[in-house]
Amino acid sequence: MKVLIAAGGTGGHIYPGIAIANIIKKNHPDAEIRFVGTSKGMEKDIVPAAGYPISMIRVKGFERKLSMDTLKSVGELFKGLADARKLVKDFKPDITIGTGGYVCGPILFIAARMGIPTLIHEQNAFPGATNKLLARFVDRVAISFEESIKYFHHAEKLFLSGNPIRQDFFAVDKMKARKKLEIPQDSRLIVSVGGSQGALTINTAMMEVIKEYKDNKNVYVVHVTGKKQYAAFTLKMKEIADIEGSENIRILAYSNDMPDLLNGADLVVSRAGAMSVAEIAAASAASILVPFPFATDNHQEYNARTITENGGGMLILDKALKDDPKLLTRTVDMLISSPDRLAEMSTKAKETAVLNSDVIIYEKIKELLEGKYKK
Repeated sequence: MKVLIAAGGTGGHIYPGIAIANIIKKNHPDAEIRFVGTSKGMEKDIVPAAGYPISMIRVKGFERKLSMDTLKSVGELFKGLADARKLVKDFKPDITIGTGGYVCGPILFIAARMGIPTLIHEQNAFPGATNKLLARFVDRVAISFEESIKYFHHAEKLFLSGNPIRQDFFAVDKMKARKKLEIPQDSRLIVSVGGSQGALTINTAMMEVIKEYKDNKNVYVVHVTGKKQYAAFTLKMKEIADIEGSENIRILAYSNDMPDLLNGADLVVSRAGAMSVAEIAAASAASILVPFPFATDNHQEYNARTITENGGGMLILDKALKDDPKLLTRTVDMLISSPDRLAEMSTKAKETAVLNSDVIIYEKIKELLEGKYKK
């Protein structure tokens, strides 16, 4: 079996593609899986590190307004279509899958026109323009949130899959996570993270939170700054409060222990990327979500509301934190002081999680390959 997976741009598009590749490989060890991306995205590093080959095509996103750059994008589109046609004809995939990024447009369009079974996965509650357009041509559309349904015109092709994430987020026991992290079982644990690149607004607001709790031995704070912002954060933190020697405060540039941190936390402060929201729900974590305000079509706010409108978390807009630096501190303090509310939020968050997303998607892939699904 030959599988072509188009995934590009950010980790939020690429990691679901890798999760799908892994479940296919688990069930079909001899499957030949190839990714396709662009030379400008994170896929050029992430995909080979995951053990899969990748081919590159030329493609560029469109500006929101007409400009010379838009004309260049049109030119790149035709080049991308030519690259895609050659790649698909040479590789001869049995199925083509798209998990996001501009690269999906030409690859999935060409594959669909050639009669190759096609499936796309939409990670966000508010779908991207490329996937909304591709839904007209592909065979199946996997959505991660029920809220996405109303944005697609071809509802008969949709199925709810959730976002495929590592099973660690579902399987880690809170007590074991605390023990591994060396966090006392009877203390409160606040975990804050702004993604791999960090989030300046969250970092700035968390300085006040850390200042508030640095001498409170019943509350532990683990704050992940993002690699690029770690040095600036620690330097600024020294001006605000002396936390050297504070055993209950941990400042990290990056963490590979997110399943333990989220499962061990009483409260999580985070951006609202699709994968972050899925991981928080899987870990049954109460949360304060601060959507990135410049995400395309404001999709992070839509993602956040899938949890917050269900009572599983609280939504604070980025601008509100910038306007009121102590807003986060007051909100954290209110929630940490309300164990019953935290427990209720945890339960509500879990209700939004979708188990075995990779298996759900794999079953639909099998249907397409076996010809059991008809348009």
